[in-house]
Formats: sequence, structure tokens, C-alpha cells
Amino acid sequence: MQRVCFLLKVREDRLAEYRERHAAVWPDMLAALSGAGWRNYSLFCRPDGLLVGYLETDDFAAAQEAMARTEANARWQAEMAPFFEGLDGRPDEGMVPLTEVFHLA
Repeated sequence: MQRVCFLLKVREDRLAEYRERHAAVWPDMLAALSGAGWRNYSLFCRPDGLLVGYLETDDFAAAQEAMARTEANARWQAEMAPFFEGLDGRPDEGMVPLTEVFHLA
């Protein structure tokens, strides 16, 4: 199992709406994530918009590829892209895993 952590930056002026959108994630998007092997997926956000994402999966590259093939993900990423700073593409393409340096099991 892989533990994956990544950082993104939500625009401060869009943060309230970003939180609202995630309070009601589409059922087909939730099903796609589960079906693609994303487990224990969480997002945390600071007031300045720094977003920390965490998930567990068997193979992150395969999980990303599986999501990229879903229609729900294409729609979700298109709607979420304007919420982020400093991305040259879709938010899911900006998820660069951080290097794990310690884990207490």
C-alpha cells in the first residue's frame, strides 16, 4: 500500500466556495474514486488556501490513470481548475506526491 500526500494552493477568494463544493461531492465522482482504488482520501486546508491531500492506494500512478479515464473526473477537474493557483493544467495533474520521511505504524 502507498500513502500519498500532496500540496496544492486554493485561491483565497474562492476558498469558501471550494469548501462548499466538497461538502457535496457528486455521487458518481465518489464512486469513481473508490473504484479507482483511492482509499482514506482526505483534504485539509489552511485559511490562506494551502491544501494538503492524503490518500492510500495500492499504486498511485494506476489510481490516477483509472481516474483519468472516467467522465465524472473530467467534469470535476474542469469545474475545480479555476479554484487553484499556479497550475498549468487540471488539479489532478498537479498532485505531486511529497516524499515520506517518517511513518509510525
